[in-house]
Amino acid sequence: MKPHGFHREARSEYAQAAQDYAAVGPELGGRFYDEMERLIAEVCQWPGAYRYIRPPIRRHFSTIFPYGVLYEEKPEIVRILAVMPLHRDPDYWVHRIE
Repeated sequence: MKPHGFHREARSEYAQAAQDYAAVGPELGGRFYDEMERLIAEVCQWPGAYRYIRPPIRRHFSTIFPYGVLYEEKPEIVRILAVMPLHRDPDYWVHRIE
């Protein structure tokens, strides 16, 4: 399994989304966190398994929450570029590509 790291904006949007769900209910916030961590673990385990959204960027979507994880596989790390709410402009994150 590859380690992962977050683009600073992705880390911030992940934290904000978790806080938003926790404000609705602590259990909901916990379920959101668990689901996002599951997605991240899966992309670290099988980084080449998920579809390209814009090569070399891939995406893995939740089936529980309207969110997805956008990432790129680097030689030594999986870099999370966005923890994306699916109702946003689908290209809001593209400035994060190096």
